[in-house]
Amino acid sequence: MDHEIYTLKNGIRILFKYANSPISHCCLIINSGSRDEKENQVGLAHFIEHLFFKGTETRNTTKILNRLELVGADLNAYTTKEYTCIHSSFLNEYLNRTIDLLCDITFHSIFPEEEIKKEKNVIIDEILSYEDQPEEAIADDFEALLFKGNALGENILGTKESVEVFLKKDVLDFISSNYNTHEIVFAVTGNYRTSKVFKLAEKYLTDIPENTTAKNRKTPIRKTREEIISIKPISQTHTIIGGNAYSFFDNKKYGLSLLNNLLGGSCMSSRLNMEIREKYGIAYTVESSYTPLSDTGIFSIYFGTDEEKAVKATKLVHKELKKLRDHKLGSLQLQQAKKRFIGQIALGEENRMSVLISMAKSLLDFNHIDSLEDLFRNINAVTETELLEISNEIFDTDYLSSLNFVPENE
Repeated sequence: MDHEIYTLKNGIRILFKYANSPISHCCLIINSGSRDEKENQVGLAHFIEHLFFKGTETRNTTKILNRLELVGADLNAYTTKEYTCIHSSFLNEYLNRTIDLLCDITFHSIFPEEEIKKEKNVIIDEILSYEDQPEEAIADDFEALLFKGNALGENILGTKESVEVFLKKDVLDFISSNYNTHEIVFAVTGNYRTSKVFKLAEKYLTDIPENTTAKNRKTPIRKTREEIISIKPISQTHTIIGGNAYSFFDNKKYGLSLLNNLLGGSCMSSRLNMEIREKYGIAYTVESSYTPLSDTGIFSIYFGTDEEKAVKATKLVHKELKKLRDHKLGSLQLQQAKKRFIGQIALGEENRMSVLISMAKSLLDFNHIDSLEDLFRNINAVTETELLEISNEIFDTDYLSSLNFVPENE
């Protein structure tokens, strides 16, 4: 085992992975995101993430930002549908300083009223900037289509109207209702003795009051086919085709991950890239993605192209999906796909922060962490028959919706 876990009395878990490097990384992950918001709280989880940097009981914004940046360290955070994550990268000698700061802003922020007012404007600007980027906006709008009527369909940033009315009371109520200490993981990777990491974590986290509030997440129903065309002031057509997929608790996720990589993964030789970009020169960007969540998932294919080429590009996408529904992969094709996918995962291990966050999420979700060998074993266990079954289930045209952003006529 290349990691160790220590659980505090309040339920917070400490994860440590040794690394022989002068650079360390740490992250604090909370199992709470935008899907945990109520109807009048849309955008609140992300808003709170911003406010973590705006003042604690002992530090103002300047002191928070300078605490690590003055020693060349990085401090950042993000919010997803299901998680809030604060993370930092730093030289080994600043471990105590980093743990102190991350714990301070997470558990001792005071959310000053004047900072709440200022940050509303910052987030509204962020919302407007995303609306100016069709490749970003279409992904959010597709999720709204896929999860209509469910909190998963709401934009993580919220709306201008929802953000404007947030109060300090809303912030405190959301934290109290969603920050279950048994669903929080603090993780560190670096060149330290395990005892040192656990001792420091205990110093800053052991006095955090236990919180055992339970999640009340509503599982979405599977979306049947719907095709939407939205006219926008843009120069290209942007398209997303996709539907609901497997959760990260479903063992079929390994097969779908392999199919996703084969179709439109990160390499230039993916099927969609070879067919749509290389063979026909239709689109500069064509990619697929699979995002598993706790009780559902999202599979989608995105491309952007000139308006007159969009129909052909769409036909080519469906042609590739039909191939996977109608025919098993050959044994050689399957082995090549597995080798490529496993190689990409192995190379991704060089990004130690990404690996640490993945491990922390695994501990949150499964209460254990699979080794790289376990992951490779699961991928290698996928069969041609399983991939055919998955293709016919996930790529079923009755459940593949599409969203198209098309240029307005001048």
